[in-house]
Amino acid sequence: MKLNLNKAICFFDLETTGTNPGKDRIVEIAILKLDVNDQKTEMVWRINPECPIPTEASSIHGITDEMVKDQPNFKFYSKEIYQFIKGCDLAGYNVDKFDLPLLVEEFIRSDIDVSSFIKVKTVDVQTIFFKKEPRDLTSALKFYCNKDHGNAHTALDDTIATYEVLLSQLDKYEDLEPNVDFLSTLTMRNKNLDFAGRIIEDNDGDAAFNFGKHNGKKVKEVLMEDKGYYSWMMSKDFPEYTKKIVTQVKLGLTNS
Repeated sequence: MKLNLNKAICFFDLETTGTNPGKDRIVEIAILKLDVNDQKTEMVWRINPECPIPTEASSIHGITDEMVKDQPNFKFYSKEIYQFIKGCDLAGYNVDKFDLPLLVEEFIRSDIDVSSFIKVKTVDVQTIFFKKEPRDLTSALKFYCNKDHGNAHTALDDTIATYEVLLSQLDKYEDLEPNVDFLSTLTMRNKNLDFAGRIIEDNDGDAAFNFGKHNGKKVKEVLMEDKGYYSWMMSKDFPEYTKKIVTQVKLGLTNS
């Protein structure tokens, strides 16, 4: 089975300093680009995060401060990476909840316009897997491809494994259609207005909080009733795009 593509799709994976999109940084990004003719291009960038890599993170992906000290920072590569994935659909393993939100934050810090990313079609292979067989990537590769994932948590190997798992999922499940429109709808984010899923669209079409003490409440109502909440959010390490959405709602109240 092969993917039926109307445009190129980029499978990507990040190795990072941690799991918080608002403060953690990328130390490696690998992208497998698949064009409509099934031609593949692999790219890997090793990146200096300009902050210490926690021992816990290094123990997972094997990248240390010493290994990146002479590498350029993300901003140095940002335009190159952006141009490589521009106009493409995106795919990955847990891409919606982790990789895409963190990548977007890095682009924002590098002064790259990310407004088009909120509408990009994504295929989250983890979501398909969890809907069908709830396990991790290593188990997915073994289950679907009968392969051992010997180099787990190296960005390129994880990216290639993700691509191979998706192809095997398409072979295994007859109800899966081999096109991005279908797969993106199946794995799509729940009406997220930001990439981290902190702000969602409620049933009335309004922005609503999806976390914390105001979970489920409309953003505009919270900002009117809890005057200090906006300042609190702006002072914390929420993702910049999340702050941008809340600020847009606040400006709408001010101008109304």
